[in-house]
Amino acid sequence: MQQIINFLIKYKNTLLFLFLFLLSVIFTIQSHSYHKSKFISSANFFTGGIYSWVNDVDMYFNLREYNERLVDENKTLRENLAALTEVELDSVFTDTTSYNDPYQFITAKVIANRYSKRDNFLLVNKGKADSVATDYGVITSRGIVGIVDETSQNYARVISILNTNSAINVKLKKSDHFGTLTWNGKDPNRVQVEEIPRLAPVKKGDTIHTDGRSLIFPKGIPVGIIENFHLKSNQNYYEIDVRLFNDMTNVGYVYLIKNNNQEEIKNLDSNE
Repeated sequence: MQQIINFLIKYKNTLLFLFLFLLSVIFTIQSHSYHKSKFISSANFFTGGIYSWVNDVDMYFNLREYNERLVDENKTLRENLAALTEVELDSVFTDTTSYNDPYQFITAKVIANRYSKRDNFLLVNKGKADSVATDYGVITSRGIVGIVDETSQNYARVISILNTNSAINVKLKKSDHFGTLTWNGKDPNRVQVEEIPRLAPVKKGDTIHTDGRSLIFPKGIPVGIIENFHLKSNQNYYEIDVRLFNDMTNVGYVYLIKNNNQEEIKNLDSNE
C-alpha cells in the first residue's frame, strides 16, 4: 500500500496531466459533431476488428448449424421454383427483366450480437466501403433482424428488434390490418405488436409480416407467430405477443436491404 502511495506522490504531476488531457478529449468529442463522428468510426473499426477475429473462431464451431440453415433455405427456394413451373404455359406473363428492382440485397456476417439488455445492437462486417448506409433493413432467411443506424468504413451497427427504441410497421398475414412492432425488453424470443384495431381478425397462430408501408422493408418479410393477444384497457387496439421466427440469440449471416427508391419517395413526401 505504501508503494502505491509513493508512486502516486512521485508521478502526481504526470498523472494529473493525463487526467486533464483525457478530460479535454472527452469534452471535445462531445461538443463537436465532426470529432464525435470520427471517434465513433475509429471505435467501430477497432472493436470491429476484435469482434471479427473472435467471431471467426465461433463460426468455425457452428458451421454445421449454418449449413443446415442453408439447406432449409435452398429447400424453400426449390419448392417455390417447382410451384412456378406448374403454371400453364399458355398463361400470360409480363417480362420484368428490364424493370428496375426497387430493392437491393447485400450479404453480411454478424460479428457481434447483443440481446441481454433492453436496448440491443448487432455489428456486421459491411460498411461504407460496401455501399452500406443508415436505414438499411436487416433480415435473415427466417425473418426480420433490425435496421442499420450507424456505419464506419468497413462495419455497420444495427438496431436490433430487441431494442425498446425499435418501431417497425407490420401487418397480419391474413388481412391488411397493420400495427407497430416493438419490444418490452423482457423475452428475446418474443416481441409485441401494438395498434392493431379490435375489428381485425386476430387469432393465435396467425403470422405477422412486414406490411411494405415503410421505406425500409419490402412487404411480406416474416416476423413471427401470434401467441397471445388482449385488448388494452379503455382502448380499441390489441396488444399482441409474437414469437419470433428468428432465434435472435444466434444470428450468423444476414441480408442488408437497400430501397433504391427511398430518397425519391422521401423527397416527394416532403414537398407540401
